[in-house]
Amino acid sequence: MSLPVFIPLFLGNIRGWEWLIILIVVLLLFGGKKIPELMKGVGRGISSFKEGLNEAKNEINKAAEDKPQHKEDGK
Repeated sequence: MSLPVFIPLFLGNIRGWEWLIILIVVLLLFGGKKIPELMKGVGRGISSFKEGLNEAKNEINKAAEDKPQHKEDGK
């Protein structure tokens, strides 16, 4: 999958000045101290999500390996 798949369609038309205005609004809303905390929380959330995906894959693979092989009797 490529990155543009995850970007909503309305974000495709935003250019340089619009991003600058959005950045200024975010700085005004959250302030300088809150943004690093917010990004740290987002990073922890992403890493936790990836760990969960890996655990789910491992459990699925383990269940597939542990599943007994059925032999056909040739009936």
